[in-house]
Formats: sequence, C-alpha cells, structure tokens
Amino acid sequence: MTSYEEWLDIQNGSLPRESIKDPVPRYIRNGRDLGEYVHYDFSFQCPLSACLILLSYGPEALDRNNPYLKSATQGGFITFGAAHILDMVTKAGRMALEASWFQKFLVHRRLRPEEFGGRVHNHMNGAAKYPIHSELLESEALSKVFSKYGSYLLPMAYPEGCPTHPAYPAGHACIAGAGVTILKAFFNESFVIPDPVEASLDGLSLLPYPGKPLTAGGELNKLGVNISLGRDTAGVHWRSDGIEGLKLGEAVAIGLLRDYSSSFNEHFNGFTLTKFDGKKVTII
Repeated sequence: MTSYEEWLDIQNGSLPRESIKDPVPRYIRNGRDLGEYVHYDFSFQCPLSACLILLSYGPEALDRNNPYLKSATQGGFITFGAAHILDMVTKAGRMALEASWFQKFLVHRRLRPEEFGGRVHNHMNGAAKYPIHSELLESEALSKVFSKYGSYLLPMAYPEGCPTHPAYPAGHACIAGAGVTILKAFFNESFVIPDPVEASLDGLSLLPYPGKPLTAGGELNKLGVNISLGRDTAGVHWRSDGIEGLKLGEAVAIGLLRDYSSSFNEHFNGFTLTKFDGKKVTII
C-alpha cells in the first residue's frame, strides 16, 4: 500500500494484489518476523503456548502458594492444576477482548495508522487540509518514505491492511496482558527458565542464550510487550494502543482472579503477582 491507488482500493474493500510473505520458514528474530507471527496467530495463542511451556517444567515452576505443593498424596488438576490454569488463560483472553471491543466502539473509535497515513499523504500533496501536528509533517520519516516510494503513505507489513475495527486499544495487547497476568498468578515468577535459546541472525536456527538467567516473570512481561510491539511494527496500531491495551488486559485478569478466589475449597493464601508497573498485588 505504498501507492495511493492501491491504498484507496484496500480502503474500499478490495483484495491485495500480491502477497509479501517470506517463503523461508524462520524463527522470530526481528520486528518483521514478530509482525508476521501476530498476523496469523489465533486470539490467545501466545499465552496458551507460554502456559503449556511453563506446565512442562513441572511443580517447580508453579507459584509457591499453590496449595497442592505441600501435599504428598494429592495434586492439582480441576483446581490449581493444568486444567484450571489453561481454562483461566483462555477465559481471561475472551473477557479481555470483550473489554477491548467496548472501548474500541463505544468510547474511543480511534483512526488506524493506515488511514491516518492517507490523510498525511493528501495533506502533503495539497489535496486536503488536516490539523496534523508539525512534528510529524516536518519529520525525517516522511521524507524517507517519499524518497523510497514516491508517496507519504504508511508502508504496511500486511498487504490487506489493518483490521476493520478501531485502533484503541489493541486487541492483541489486551489478550496478551490478560493471559500473562493469569500466568504470573499461577506460576513462580522467580523460576529460572532452563536451557534458554535465541534465534540466529538469519532466523534459520536456535542458539544457546548466553546472557543472565531468565526468569518466568521477566519472560512473561517480555512476551506481552512483544506481542503488542509486533502489531505496532506491522503498522496496524499506534504504540499507545498496545501500552494501554496491556494494562486493560491486566485489569481484566486481576478482576477475574478476584471473582474466583472466594470459590476455592482448598486452604489458599491468595494469588500474588507483579504488575506491569512493578507493583506487587495479592488477590485473596
């Protein structure tokens, strides 16, 4: 969508003229790959995958308040076990998406970056006049885009453009924020991830991670932020869509945990987790 004709066709509902997919399968190693992951994932795929990985580490990865960790004869399943955690992750994702849609349609109705790029293009060409801030109109980004593509449109990673619902808040970020918060409640945030790996520069292989030990809490925070940034990098969201979406998802998940906390038959000291802003909360 770097030509105005194609941009306008997409706005009017036409299908993209060609695909821009990389034919080589790669591990995620940059913003372009991350944007492609959140192009085709299903709604709660990232927290669900993280949940399955954390569950594979066994009891050591569970939160220390899990009531079954002190039992020699019982294990959690329907409550405080895999069935419970998986259900809560998916439940929180749906609730967060519902909260996101309320904000999108009934409160904010924010324009997508793709459409705003069309306004910038028409403003710069004199075809229309919009109250666009001079910081954008005078930015180096516009001159670079025009020099490469001959237009002032926002280059998009997705040939079909952005989704047809409003931008704020980002649904992906809401779901990720909710799912990550559930996982931080049920798992031990201080648990050290065993044998971590990272993608090679070309994305064709995985290499041992050489840095400091990685904790479950730190990796969950990164996961939420990366899912949000992937949609930003693709051009379908503003950064604030993702930042505030993570917070909204987090609030939804905390409310869900609070609603369910009084329903457990087990002797339970409550969920304790670290929010995205670094504050610790206990939910009893």
